[in-house]
Amino acid sequence: MGHLNLPPSKRNPRQWKLLDIVSAFFFALVLLFFLLVFTPLGDSLAASGRQALLLSTSDPKQRHRLVELLELGHHHQPIEACPADSVDHMPCEDPRRNSQLSREMNFYRERHCPLPDETPLCLIPPPLGYKIPVQWPESLHKIWHSNMPHNKIADRKGHQGWMKEEGPYFIFPGGGTMFPDGAASYIEKLGQYIPITGGTLRTALDMGCGVASFGGSMLKEGILTLSFAPRDSHKAQIQFVLERGIPAFVLMLGTRRLPFPAFAFDLIHCSRCLIPFTAYNATYFVEVDRLLRPDGYLVISGPPVQWPKQDKEWTDLQAVARALCYELIAVDGNTAIWKKPDGDSCLPNQNEFGLELCDGSNDPSNAWYFKLKKCVTKTSSVNGEYAIGTIPKWPDRLTTAPSRALVMKNGIDLFEADTRRWARRVAYYKNTLNVKLGTPAIRNVMDMNAFFGGFAAALKSDPVWVMNVVPARKPLTLDVIYDRGLIGVYHDWCEPFSTYPRTYDLIHVAGIESLIKLPGSSKSRCNLVDLMVEIDRMLRPEGTVVIRDSPEVIDKVARIAHAVRWSATINDKEPESHGRENILVATKTFWQLTSSSS
Repeated sequence: MGHLNLPPSKRNPRQWKLLDIVSAFFFALVLLFFLLVFTPLGDSLAASGRQALLLSTSDPKQRHRLVELLELGHHHQPIEACPADSVDHMPCEDPRRNSQLSREMNFYRERHCPLPDETPLCLIPPPLGYKIPVQWPESLHKIWHSNMPHNKIADRKGHQGWMKEEGPYFIFPGGGTMFPDGAASYIEKLGQYIPITGGTLRTALDMGCGVASFGGSMLKEGILTLSFAPRDSHKAQIQFVLERGIPAFVLMLGTRRLPFPAFAFDLIHCSRCLIPFTAYNATYFVEVDRLLRPDGYLVISGPPVQWPKQDKEWTDLQAVARALCYELIAVDGNTAIWKKPDGDSCLPNQNEFGLELCDGSNDPSNAWYFKLKKCVTKTSSVNGEYAIGTIPKWPDRLTTAPSRALVMKNGIDLFEADTRRWARRVAYYKNTLNVKLGTPAIRNVMDMNAFFGGFAAALKSDPVWVMNVVPARKPLTLDVIYDRGLIGVYHDWCEPFSTYPRTYDLIHVAGIESLIKLPGSSKSRCNLVDLMVEIDRMLRPEGTVVIRDSPEVIDKVARIAHAVRWSATINDKEPESHGRENILVATKTFWQLTSSSS
């Protein structure tokens, strides 16, 4: 059969159509490549992708991918700002989350942290109108209203001298519910019964502190008071306290031990704190006893002390104090003052509260997520000299090696070497790295990996206070810090800290990577991105961060610092120090939400 001659346009149309599609697709890919590489469109699309990734961190896989990109430095955009309604957000004290929990023993008002994958990866913004805080010591008496525009306390407690609004400021007259005429006269009254002056007392705990009129007034007596209160209906008590430059911490006495070592405080104070000390078989009084140093003082003002319609509660409070051999020094109006005995409790075999002495398996300084014990801590269960009168007076106790340092091998030598090392390092920070320590710009300081408190001790002549944080998975050296006359808490840095945003002027950490590693392992429990986002949350705008670690870790930290909007420099370590270390010094930039992002 002969072949039919067709015109070219009619030959094999299916084959020509497929070839056309392949050719067009190839040329389109080439064109797209040139557009992405050589024009601004590529940058724009990449930025859009990153923005989508930043906003989709509710998906754990996306969140992990973002963390990985941030650690590698494979991005050019800062981490997104959180929404405007998150300006006061504390992840572990979130009322929306915690309100669903049990009310028994105030469990719902304790720390309850979300899992990292449940936490949006974003930066907490300052409130509208935020200003750089009033500097110390002026801040003791006034702060900017716009930095925390919460009027509830001023409206409800202004007549008691807590605080009041005056022009652009909140003013703090120094009063309180139990001392409306001012804390100074109240402290003068206490001084008739306990040694307020002279350096015998140094560390104090103020429970349910309000706006810390008591703690603020005690500073001029040389007594360092750590004030605490829960996040409650008054809104931002502790936020006001920290804005004033007074040591404070968000905390609730509920079902767990408070995060402090045994026998830490020389004085424990409650002014209308409304803690039911004799409830639950006197469990809360027993916890106070664990924290109070032998020969220390307990002061309770307000209910139930000689309070109308609380005769039984007052009788029970005196009974439990007697059972533990506390000496009732004075009852002055509605204020009761006890002195704790030195030596093991004389707790009788039988008492109406069913109290017993703790056995040898109880470590009284184990206090991170540790359930409250219903047994009384034996003084003899802790080695060393730590009773009032057996330790030096302030300020000598700052530089004297505490006997509790001996629990570590070569503890005294370690203590003395640590003290010398941090004196050198702090001098280098000030003189060479130009960190503003010693100036009015820095008041609230945190040391995230405090060990023996050497960094804080080196700042003794500066107008600062230091929150010394001892990581809960490291050696529990917080008792040594308190024996020196300093203050601090236990904490695990794979969780957010119990403080409001923008509460510290300077945050210091030596060995940042060790905070996220499993002890004795190279494996990480959490990541540097989340930790640095948390540091940013705690830090005030224009605040300073000082981080020291190996050059490799500092390079990674510097990449993340860019993403959290810090201005950072990497510096050599001081010449006298051994080992491989660099020091990153960063400043948190003062940025605010734009109208479009809020």
